Amino acid sequence: MAATGTTDLPAAEIAKTARNASFTIKSLPGSARDLALDAIYDALAAYKDDILAANARDMRAAKELVAEGKLSQSLVKRLDLSRAGKYEDMLQGIKDVRALEDPVGKTTMATKLDDDLTLHRYTTPIGTLLIIFEARPEVIANISSLAIKSGNAAILKGGKESTHSFAAIAAVISEALSSTAIPPGAIQLVQSREAVKDLLDQDAYIDLVIPRGGNDLVRYIKSNTKIPVMGHADGLCATYLHSDAELSIAIDVVTDGKTDYPAACNATETLVVHSSVLATVLPGVVAALQANGVSVRCDADSLGALRAVPDSVLSSAGKAILQAATDEDFTTEFLDLVIAVKTVNSLQEAVAHINAHGSGHTDCIVTSSESAAEEFCRMVDSAGVYWNASTRFADGYRYGFGTEVGISTNKVHARGPVGLEGLMIYKYVVRGKGHTAAMYGSGGKKFLHEKIEF
Repeated sequence: MAATGTTDLPAAEIAKTARNASFTIKSLPGSARDLALDAIYDALAAYKDDILAANARDMRAAKELVAEGKLSQSLVKRLDLSRAGKYEDMLQGIKDVRALEDPVGKTTMATKLDDDLTLHRYTTPIGTLLIIFEARPEVIANISSLAIKSGNAAILKGGKESTHSFAAIAAVISEALSSTAIPPGAIQLVQSREAVKDLLDQDAYIDLVIPRGGNDLVRYIKSNTKIPVMGHADGLCATYLHSDAELSIAIDVVTDGKTDYPAACNATETLVVHSSVLATVLPGVVAALQANGVSVRCDADSLGALRAVPDSVLSSAGKAILQAATDEDFTTEFLDLVIAVKTVNSLQEAVAHINAHGSGHTDCIVTSSESAAEEFCRMVDSAGVYWNASTRFADGYRYGFGTEVGISTNKVHARGPVGLEGLMIYKYVVRGKGHTAAMYGSGGKKFLHEKIEF
């Protein structure tokens, strides 16, 4: 393994080097970029044991901080590369990205403006990306792969929680890329905490910042840079049980959404329930949640209804551990085995609650009615809206993007899980033969504006 894969150059030099490299990497053929992904995959597979050993050091330090109350348990879960299948998923993500179609230079529009005067629109990389993340060491491999495949340069800054993991993975990736056509500086990995603020000042060289972490990190970045920021501050996802929700579907969707990986940003945090199913569907859902160790915090209506159902529907022990929800619970991303229950009297009220209290990430409706589902999907103002499917599907891998750089709740450029397409922009190319704008206009030539097939 290489001794180091990180850089300690001044921020301005890091950013300038990355920008210069971006001009080269986007001009490489897709085959050269794919060979670089092969090199990264092979190297990370070969050095798995070394990387997991480094990750174990980070985990030991993180657990000590949790014991001291200085670090959240959810962050520790995100840090753990040894969790069943996680390392293999990281490697598979590289292969999946490689298998995708080359996104660079695709024609998306072609118009004949006049004889011998054409307009084409082509996909092109954004340029230079700055990715700042907490924990999640697999992000290094994910984003390096997406950046290279899409022809972008990337600067990655990991959190202090993943110091040893970051250094180990960075060393492997840097060594792997040194034998490929990827230019030096196209992928740079920064460990210095002091570098972050200086990098956020490099708007002359960096085109986009992508934060991967908690809302404090995201808000800090948005408040301290002129560079466009793509991402989300919270993953406050809700699942709504409509008046005709089927019990078995509700149990499966809600339980998976809450318990499959509670520390994920696409985990269900709020359960919105139509008042007509408080005594029928909700008790079974709550029993299933409690069986999986979930703490259920109820508003007054749902708490009263649950305590009133027979013990054969919800056990007396289950009723005893129900908690009363506070207003704050409905605006909290728990990232843990906790869920808040909100009662509504109509689909419209459910939509209003989600739009007012959610984060625009991913929300779901459980219903047997197609018309209700379609209305919900039209009206909920989120990046992802689902019908009878767990919010945990909000993921680049599950969408077929190979992997993702993050999930965006922005309404400009990219939204939802951001894969290759979200790392592309476009440019217009006009080809003429001495044409001038003065030729057209009042009394002059007329534009044809004919579509060209491509």
